[in-house]
Amino acid sequence: MFRPAVGRTTTLIALAAFTLAGCQTPTPVAPSEPPTEAVEEGSVEAVEAEAESDNYLLVYSGRSESLVQPLIDQFVEETGIDVEVRYGNTPEMAALLLEEGEATQAGVFLAQDAGALGAISRAGLFTTLPDDIADAVPAGFTSTDGSWVGVTGRARVVVYDAETINEEDLPVTAEDIVSPKWAGQVGVAPTNASFQSFITAYRVLKGEGAAESWVGALVSNDPEIFENNTSILEAVESGVVPLGLINHYYWYQLAAERGEENMRSQLWFTEVGDPASIVNVTGAGVLTPALLDQDAYDFVSYLLSDTGQNYFVSTTYEYPLVPGIAAPEGLPSLESLVNPDLDLSDLETLSDSQQLLTRFGLL
Repeated sequence: MFRPAVGRTTTLIALAAFTLAGCQTPTPVAPSEPPTEAVEEGSVEAVEAEAESDNYLLVYSGRSESLVQPLIDQFVEETGIDVEVRYGNTPEMAALLLEEGEATQAGVFLAQDAGALGAISRAGLFTTLPDDIADAVPAGFTSTDGSWVGVTGRARVVVYDAETINEEDLPVTAEDIVSPKWAGQVGVAPTNASFQSFITAYRVLKGEGAAESWVGALVSNDPEIFENNTSILEAVESGVVPLGLINHYYWYQLAAERGEENMRSQLWFTEVGDPASIVNVTGAGVLTPALLDQDAYDFVSYLLSDTGQNYFVSTTYEYPLVPGIAAPEGLPSLESLVNPDLDLSDLETLSDSQQLLTRFGLL
């Protein structure tokens, strides 16, 4: 049954900082000196003409340590750059950056979703990436202005208890999920950045009124509240709740540990174009104080390298975004899930979604 989410006080503090800071007038980013004639403007070489390495980099990560630290350790070993990482959930780290502004010591923000990246970009805290980095990922999965770049794709899915729910009875749209039929039977994680980005996508695609009606219907249906995607998946696996809203890769990670044949839960994609099946991205941007820190650009480039992309495919089961890298087996093609009416840059209004969830007592 409906109950307040864990960590509510911390989340509200972060939300307040995120919202207030997001309302400030962005500080203009001073342009860098033009590159020399010997290098192409906007290229990595142009940045390298000015940027220098001090062999130290501070990363703010909205991605969990268990998911990304092994890759960061590889980067450190291969480059000799000392990387310090400050971990937290994506909304909290975005709120911290907005509070610190250009005084931040962080060089890179690695985020769980496009909404938080858009909010940091809108505040003027990202420098423009060199073309070689910005153009490594196809349009639709990255920023439209080169302020941040997508790293991996993650599809929103419904996870369901295959022992108690028949596939023909599953919801086809997001609206079906909040129908009276599923009252008390849906698990959600309102404090999770991906759920908040789903709400943002719903607002963008369906309108503010429709999004408010959806959240209201969800609350009226007495949902099961969890702290994160992992908790939802485990609840479905154990038969505690029959349906849940998660990102696809959590199921694949658990299936790799337990064997797919031993999984009680299964994944279900709502219809193409539906907000409940959007493809969001993780991504990274170089913060304005690190404009001339070559280590920051090297780190982001590493995430997009064959090594970085294949790590995410084989370890976290996410979609690679760099062309030529094969996706994990068993997933629908990334192209088949893309909603042509959704520009991920529009997810920057994340704070409005947080306010909506707060009004209904979900945050």
